[in-house]
Amino acid sequence: MILITGATGLVGRHLVSRLMRESVPMRALLPERRLRRLPWDTSGPNAPEVFAGDMTDEEALFRAVTGCHAVIHLENAQWWGRRSDLERVELAGARALATVARSARVGRIITLSHLGAAPSSGYTLHRIKGEVEDLLRKSGVAYTVIRSGIVFAPDDAFVNHIASMLRISPGIFLMPGQGEVVLHPMYIDDLVEAIYRSLDRVRLVDSTVDIGGPEYLSLRDLILTVMRVTGMRRLIIGVPPYLLRWITAVYSRILPRSLMTAQWLDILAANRTAPLGSAYDHFGFQPRRFEYTLLGYLPRRAHFLGLLRDSFRRRPRPA
Repeated sequence: MILITGATGLVGRHLVSRLMRESVPMRALLPERRLRRLPWDTSGPNAPEVFAGDMTDEEALFRAVTGCHAVIHLENAQWWGRRSDLERVELAGARALATVARSARVGRIITLSHLGAAPSSGYTLHRIKGEVEDLLRKSGVAYTVIRSGIVFAPDDAFVNHIASMLRISPGIFLMPGQGEVVLHPMYIDDLVEAIYRSLDRVRLVDSTVDIGGPEYLSLRDLILTVMRVTGMRRLIIGVPPYLLRWITAVYSRILPRSLMTAQWLDILAANRTAPLGSAYDHFGFQPRRFEYTLLGYLPRRAHFLGLLRDSFRRRPRPA
C-alpha cells in the first residue's frame, strides 16, 4: 500500500492515473476542500482510498500512513504560496509526515524536490525545498529525494503561463534578466515514470538523484520555442528580476492570482540542470524532447481562456 500526498496536484494526478493503470493499491490524503472534485474516476476498481486531512494534522496523517510501506510526498505550495504558506505546507507538513511515518514504521518516503534546492539558498523556494530534504534525511525513515528540472505538461503552470502571457502581450514579452539562465525541462509523463520506477529501485534508498530531460535550454531559447510552436511572435525585452518581482506584487493585489509569481521567478533565478542522461542512468529510459512534445498539444490550447481561469482562481484557503 502506498500513500500519496498532494494527489490532486500536477504531478499527483498524473501519478495516480499511472498507478491506477498498474493496479497499484494506494491511498490519498487530501484536505476537505479538495474532496468535492477529484481528477480521477472514483468508481474505478483501482481508485485510491481517500483520507480527509491536512498535512499538519498528525492524527489524520497517522491514520493514512498506517499499513503503508511507502509514502510518495508531493504536497507543495510552490506555485501559489507566500513565504508563510511554503513554511506551513512544505516544511511543517514534511516534519509532521516524518514523525508519523517513523511511528507507523513506514518503509520509505519518496519526495519530489527541485534542482538547485539548498538550505543555504538566498531564494525562498529553493531554501524551503532544501530544508525539507534535510529534514527527511534526518528523519530516521528511509528516503529517496528526486530533484527534477522544470516540469512541463498540457496542464502545467509554467509553459502554459508563458503562452498565456504571450497571448495578451501587446507585441512584447518581458523576460527576467537576459534569459541566460539554463533550464532542464522534463515532461510530466517522464517524471511520473521516474517516480514509479523508484518504488522498485533498491539502490535509490537513502539517496538523492538529479534528473531532467534530454536537453538544456536557456530561458531565452525556451521562450523562443514557445513562440515558434504557438505562432505568437513577440519582441523579447529583458527586465531586471527585481522589477518583475515588484510588478508581480502589484499585479497580485489586483487579481486573485498572478501568472508570474515570486516562486516562478525563484525557479528562474539560477541555472538548474542535472547531468544529461541522468534519467537513463537512474531509471533506464530516455525522456522526451521539449519542442517535439509541445507540438503535440500546445498549439491547440485556448491560451486566453487559460489566462482568465488561472488569474481569477483564488489561492487555496489556509488550513
